[in-house]
Amino acid sequence: MCIISRVGRKSALASWLHELDAAEIRAILALRKDAADAHPHSLHGLAEELSAPSSVRLAVDGLDRACRDVLDAVLLLGADASPETVAERLRCHGKATRAELKRTLARLRAHALVWPAGGRLCAAAGLRPSDGDPPRRITPAPRAPRRVAQRRDYADRAAIAPATSTVDGVTRLVELCDNDVITARGGVGVRELRRLAGVLRTDEPRARLWLELAVEARLLAVADDDRRVLPTTGSDDWLGASPADRLAALATAWPRMAWPPARHRAALTAHPADRGDAARAGLLARYAALADDEAFEHRHEVVADLVWSRPAVHDASGAEAALMEAEAVGLVALGALTALGRAALDGDARAVAGAFVPTAADRAHLTPDLTAVVEGLPSRALGAALDLAADPAEGGWRFSATSVRRALDAGHTPEQVLARLAEVAERGVPRALAELVHEVARRHGRLSVTAVACCVRADDPRLLTEIVRHRSLARLRLQPLGPTVLASARPADETLALLREAGYAPTAATVDGGAAVPRVSRRRVEPVRKVPAWRPWRPSLTEQEVAKLAVALVERGRPRPRSVAPRAESRRMSAVRLLRDQSLVLRDSEVVLLAEALVTRTSVEIDVADGPRTTIRHVITPVDHESGSLTANDPLGRSREFLVCHIRSVRAVAT
Repeated sequence: MCIISRVGRKSALASWLHELDAAEIRAILALRKDAADAHPHSLHGLAEELSAPSSVRLAVDGLDRACRDVLDAVLLLGADASPETVAERLRCHGKATRAELKRTLARLRAHALVWPAGGRLCAAAGLRPSDGDPPRRITPAPRAPRRVAQRRDYADRAAIAPATSTVDGVTRLVELCDNDVITARGGVGVRELRRLAGVLRTDEPRARLWLELAVEARLLAVADDDRRVLPTTGSDDWLGASPADRLAALATAWPRMAWPPARHRAALTAHPADRGDAARAGLLARYAALADDEAFEHRHEVVADLVWSRPAVHDASGAEAALMEAEAVGLVALGALTALGRAALDGDARAVAGAFVPTAADRAHLTPDLTAVVEGLPSRALGAALDLAADPAEGGWRFSATSVRRALDAGHTPEQVLARLAEVAERGVPRALAELVHEVARRHGRLSVTAVACCVRADDPRLLTEIVRHRSLARLRLQPLGPTVLASARPADETLALLREAGYAPTAATVDGGAAVPRVSRRRVEPVRKVPAWRPWRPSLTEQEVAKLAVALVERGRPRPRSVAPRAESRRMSAVRLLRDQSLVLRDSEVVLLAEALVTRTSVEIDVADGPRTTIRHVITPVDHESGSLTANDPLGRSREFLVCHIRSVRAVAT
């Protein structure tokens, strides 16, 4: 058995594959589809594909916890690995544990990760034991998640509220990034996420979910120059789309998110080893296995089953967080996969998303307590009208002196503000709201600040006398320049802010006395273009094509000559075939020369590896060849054994 080098393990794998029949090769190809899709032309080529690091890693990732325990035991035992030593190490003394060991070894063999060789067990090249303590026993499978009968439409109806909340939250987040500065230097930290959660009226996990969903859906991106999170060039189309189309984009983006699902971590942290997409897709696939009228009774049983079934992808906290995210997007509800979740698995949720969010509302109910209530999600026009003079609040919007003053600061007259609100009000503008707008407008503009570094002007000299004596404005060091003009020692922006903090309502003015309406520059960035995952240029093989490939590989590996060759010729052909499969470095001419020496008992000169970069030269007379080892006599008649995978060159002996 050759288990020392990667080359040797490939040779051992090729030798083992030659011992299998077409049905066994077909089973391996069915489980290792990536190797089958490479269309190997021989069993030796199949061994190459099965030994590729990416293929081995993919095969290991599909193993359950019990198979990983047995694989780790085989790797830790090394050359001493055998079914008996593995059973002893993992304390498989009972009938049940022996049966589980037999199952796991059969599964590892079917994946071509562990195979028998001369009574021992050989493992695939490049494998390493898992991190952590070595296994002491085979981890038993948890109880299968219990299922209960449940109508499918129950889950769909229960998903409407969380799906609507997510669309609303992502919408408010994208609009917030137009005016608020959110910086992502190495990610968005937990403290910043908590601040965002407060502004968006949600908790930290949902704020992280909304942010990463928006980036995955190409609605937000991080600017290269200042690392600020900004809306993308496609965000305006998304904001103007119907709620159904907005939800479809988010639901389709969720399974693609590579960030690991977690309740507490920074957002948008990029790491090449992140496999959140596999965890999220695996969760949806687990729920997709339910019948239409079934649901899982306990979520902790589903989490335990996921962790045991694919430990390389799932951990307990990550699976729980992924389930919370799926429920927030409306893909899972009441222990079952929704119609939206099934559509997300197929990559197109547009056809069913309309059933999970209400249509966009064009009207709002303005109440006498200065709040605005919207049934469902507001349209973009309604949201813009309410945002003009109100602030988002729990359950809707709230009007205040500060929010109304913001509209007046933007250059709108009180009549324009009330007319805009009347257009979207279901039952008209309440008297209390109209009085608030007029009261703020009465005080608005009595003071104006002009950027001459800077002056405060007013038509009423008594008002200027009042603010000069105001204690909280002492930092401005205001000095009278005339009956209606004061000089401030601070810039115009700071003077405006301090006056407003003191309870006044000043406006910004130009030098000639006109209103200076502040303009917020709107930046848009290009969305991040993901590098598409590599895909083979040929389509994946069907079951029938896999079966044909298996038969062809076996036939090519074991040719049946039409005529019976002489005994010596038959031995030479057999030796050439085996030696070629067991060595990946010898040229065909060297393989034929070594086979000829083995059959005719003649001497040859070989170089044998002795370390990674050194070789030792030997003159030998081959006498036997078995299980990858070459038995030969040296010039003194002593018997020696050489691993074929260690022979680096073969030459004829000079006479």
